[in-house]
Amino acid sequence: PSPLPRDSPPKRSAEAEPPPELTSQEVRIEAPDRKHVEVNAHQRTHAMPREVEPSLNESDFLRQALRENIRLDGRAFDAFRPVEIEFGDEYGVVDVRLGKTRVVARISAEVTAPFPDRKFDGIFSISTELSPMASPAFEVGRQTQTEIILSRLLEKAIRRSGALDTEALCIVAGAKVFSIRADIHVLDADGGLVDASCIALVAALSHFRRPDVAIEGEAVTVFTPREREPVPLSLLHHPLCVSFSLYDGGAVVLVDATAAEEAVREGEVVVSMNRHGEVCQIAKYGGVAVDALALLNCTGVALQKVKALWAVLKRRLDEDAKRRDKGGLMAELSAENAR
Repeated sequence: PSPLPRDSPPKRSAEAEPPPELTSQEVRIEAPDRKHVEVNAHQRTHAMPREVEPSLNESDFLRQALRENIRLDGRAFDAFRPVEIEFGDEYGVVDVRLGKTRVVARISAEVTAPFPDRKFDGIFSISTELSPMASPAFEVGRQTQTEIILSRLLEKAIRRSGALDTEALCIVAGAKVFSIRADIHVLDADGGLVDASCIALVAALSHFRRPDVAIEGEAVTVFTPREREPVPLSLLHHPLCVSFSLYDGGAVVLVDATAAEEAVREGEVVVSMNRHGEVCQIAKYGGVAVDALALLNCTGVALQKVKALWAVLKRRLDEDAKRRDKGGLMAELSAENAR
């Protein structure tokens, strides 16, 4: 047979081996220069999202401003941002805004069986959700360190401190109790996440009304809001959280730090207490050391802030109660329930 021309490519046999199949860990991308670039898909798709860190110049500028007793937004070191509290049309729905931070809390109730070891206590649970639209560092279905710490702080401040009287949620001992669930949704995060979430949770619990019930023998009747006026929850006290950010080795202490200020802080102390000065918890997760005198100063400042926050919350609750009370109908229905 005559040899093939030099300029013609050799014919490929029908029995030639197929190209190797790509594994699930590799994705081959053809670059413009016809070279193949291998990308590890596992690392690409499972990279942890994170917030954009401030540049070195921004960090140095912010620290220098704090050394000169200046905050970027012009507030004093112990001043909160404006707090806005809006209640929804339904009981237990609250929208709280602390500066640019926005948190929505919703309370729901259902009748269920109690835990076997707590036959006379109702059930109270707190669920937190940090939406990706609040910050690029949050992702659906994956708990970040911020969400874990937020859940723990709210659990200790509200549930473990006995703020909600769970015995008042018992309907029939060992058979039926109310299960109260609090859902915390973070819509926008710009610092002060713990403080805003705690305000939203306490406001939602104070605003919520559970259905009224009647017991006849072993039969339990749960009334709708049209049949009987709902009953407010029994709150023994109203704890609120105040976060302190530490800078310059603990020499500078800020209240209600923004996201930019939190990015360069060296430590954090969270104080939870009620308006009577009873401390529910003092939490510190890492960072610079804090001496006892500084903690005492933090608790003194926290008491003043808690009283001011409670005054704002109480005023908004009273305004919402007047808006809902049309012609004194609520008082008449409540008296009918009592009879």
